[in-house]
This record gives sequence, C-alpha cells and structure tokens, in this order.
Amino acid sequence: MTDSSAEAPRIAAIIYRADDDVDALLAEFAFARLAAGDRLGGIVQRNIKDAAGKKIDMQLIDLMTGEAIGISQTLGSGAGSCKLDAGGLAESAQAVTRAVAGGAALVVINKFSKQEASGQGLRNEFAEAIVAGRPLLTAVPEKCADAWREFIGDEGAELPCSRAAIETWWAGLAPRLAEPSTCGTNADEHAHKTIC
Repeated sequence: MTDSSAEAPRIAAIIYRADDDVDALLAEFAFARLAAGDRLGGIVQRNIKDAAGKKIDMQLIDLMTGEAIGISQTLGSGAGSCKLDAGGLAESAQAVTRAVAGGAALVVINKFSKQEASGQGLRNEFAEAIVAGRPLLTAVPEKCADAWREFIGDEGAELPCSRAAIETWWAGLAPRLAEPSTCGTNADEHAHKTIC
C-alpha cells in the first residue's frame, strides 16, 4: 500500500524497476544519514564493476561497522547457478541482527527480493526488525512487490525510487523517534541515547 496519511509508517519499501540503480540510491541515503549523526544499522549493497561497467562483484556494507561483506561467489563465465555466497549472507544476517539488538534508529536491509519472497535469504531478519518495532527501510523489485505486501500486510509505505521520496518519508518519521514516549526503559533507553 502507499501511505497517504500525515504520519509516516515505520516500514518503507522503495519499489524499483530493473533499470533503477536502487543500490546506489539506498547507500547514498544511508551514508548521508550516518554523516548527519543518525544511528543507522543494517546493510546496503555495493556493486563492483569492471571497466566496461559490467557488475563483477557484490558486497554488503555493515552500516554499524563500515565493514564490507562479500556475497558473490566466483563462478565460471558459463555458470548458470546463483552467484550468492552463503557465508556472506550469514554474515550479513548477523549485521542486521546486531542493528536490531543494538537499538538502531533505522534498520536498513538492502533488498527484499526473490530469496526473501520464497522464504529464504534475510526473511527472518526482516521479521526480527518488524517484531522489534524498529523503523525499517528496504528496496523491493516490482516483480516481488506482491510477495512484500503479503509479508507485511498494511504495515508499510511504498516509495518511488527517488532520493526525495526517501528523505520525505524519513523526515516524517525521525521526529517521532526523538519523542521520549517512543523510548523504552533501562537498557533500551541507553541504546537510544543518541535520539532520545
């Protein structure tokens, strides 16, 4: 669903087409928010390209540590199987879990795509962030939008693939995170000290 109410929902998905560079868009937004002092956690994707502009490697960047996590397997040029590395995906799942447990003001997960739509990938980590009540931003390819809607129900906003749309959503949500009523007690208050 696309939210038209004045209060921004805590969950937002950028719905994108195959020719959109959603990875760069999401990473630029996340790094700009980190530079502004917002407490973000989770992962964004960095694509490594050759001189001709062809994607040759994929990394996920842990927003809490800045560490790059390799998620590509080097397969032969004729390989037709999935290029995702299981070890890298497991490490990226831990990065999301740390963000949720560490009280990130915003959890970013690079994509809800075909793996998550089929019940695999980072689907459990998406659920973990949602159940914990953490604000969540992700990207969803158009072909997986129905699976995303089924997964979250009426809980989120759908954003066009534009920086302005993401900034508008965050601007509507961030002030609510700074309100004392949104903070927990004890350890949770300590985890939120940068925004409360």
